[in-house]
Amino acid sequence: MARLSFLFHYFSHRRISPSWRSFFFMPASFALFTSFLIIFYISTTSRFFTTHQVHLNTHSKTPHGSSPSTPLTQKRTPISLHNVSQGESFGSGKGSPLLVMEGGNGIGSQRPARSHFEPKGNSVNNMEVLHDRDIFREDYKEMNSSFKIYVYPHKRSDPFANVFLPVDFEPGGNYASESCFKRALMKSHFITRDPTKADLFFLPFSVARLRHDHRVGVEGIKDFVRDYIFNISQNYPYWNRTGGADHFYVACHSIGRSIMEKTQSVKLNAIQIVCSSSYFLSGHVAHKDASLPQIWPRKGDPANLASSKRNKLAFFAGAMNSPVRGKVIKLWRNDSEIFVHSGRLKAPYADQLLGSKFCLHVKGFEINTARIADSLYYGCVPVIIANHYDLPFTDILNWKSFAVVVTTEDIPMLKRILKGINSDEYQLLQSNVLKVRKHFQWHVPPIDFDTFYMVMYELWLRRSYIRLEVSEATK
Repeated sequence: MARLSFLFHYFSHRRISPSWRSFFFMPASFALFTSFLIIFYISTTSRFFTTHQVHLNTHSKTPHGSSPSTPLTQKRTPISLHNVSQGESFGSGKGSPLLVMEGGNGIGSQRPARSHFEPKGNSVNNMEVLHDRDIFREDYKEMNSSFKIYVYPHKRSDPFANVFLPVDFEPGGNYASESCFKRALMKSHFITRDPTKADLFFLPFSVARLRHDHRVGVEGIKDFVRDYIFNISQNYPYWNRTGGADHFYVACHSIGRSIMEKTQSVKLNAIQIVCSSSYFLSGHVAHKDASLPQIWPRKGDPANLASSKRNKLAFFAGAMNSPVRGKVIKLWRNDSEIFVHSGRLKAPYADQLLGSKFCLHVKGFEINTARIADSLYYGCVPVIIANHYDLPFTDILNWKSFAVVVTTEDIPMLKRILKGINSDEYQLLQSNVLKVRKHFQWHVPPIDFDTFYMVMYELWLRRSYIRLEVSEATK
């Protein structure tokens, strides 16, 4: 104790030399300077992000997790894949290579949400319906001339020919998009009979047909798909060379999203073109998968599309099969400008859409419905109330130019948001609706830029730039 007291007395009374004073002064100065830089950085970046906040009196928000990116010029980088048979983990550095897009604002990238219009009503964003018209046109032309799909062959004598072959009737109903795509693809110039020339491989099973096949049924679809993948991997070399990364399937019923639970290699590697495309669900990967629009096939245009008088502010009709719809009905069923219905309509559905400025797409049991395509077909500006929806063609179309996205939390402010859109802004939105509606229609045969060609373009974006050769020994 005495020794400690002596040391304290010695150092407290000893004069510190100038060299020692500089030794203590330099670190303190450096720390002060560093603190100043940190404060400056925080203040400047805070102001930057503040400019991207959404104002309450604007009418649109970007979907959760989505952004109208332009991945047409993005690079692709190989990553490793999950190999179920060997128990290897995704990203472990083992397994088959998959090429995925990366770069500035990739498909599904999250950027700060920003509204269409500033409070004074001046357009501040690019309101073109395509992210980049020139690039799209150039790539679309290249796709049409070079893109090739190989479909695993099945004969009409196959016991499950009804599942693998296109339907021989006009598809209809909520899940028609799946059958419409297959019919169009099988008759298109994209088909090749030479698998060595294929960019992608189509798994032609129909989820909609499997649901109603008494030999399989809903509960047996997962086993059916598992066995099918096993068979093609044993009989063909193309699945094994990439782990299925250059394969795709199409499904519009929501069960199509979960049929791969017994076939993880498909879920993780293959391209899933599905109607139920939600960022919230782990089975959907926006960089890899794509959204298929749910569309009721229609012929021609409504007779009074251009001359229709839209006196209603907004319209919705649908079953009460989700809390989100229940909230919309509860808050707005007695409103004089927003017309929402949970039961049978007294007036024709088409007249309601033609007579409304905005038409609500409200999440039901699943995130997707045919109401977006219905709205566009009848020239009504869609209002999307479905958090985490990976919207169809979102990496091609600028959804903010022709639709309004409202989060479920903002349902109480719905009327304020819609009425905050002035006449000029609405005319711009509605004119863009008339431009994009062609992308949400099926035709027999397909025509340029309709739904079939847009889905093909989505697939073309997801093709691999590297074509792996199959050795003669494995053919």
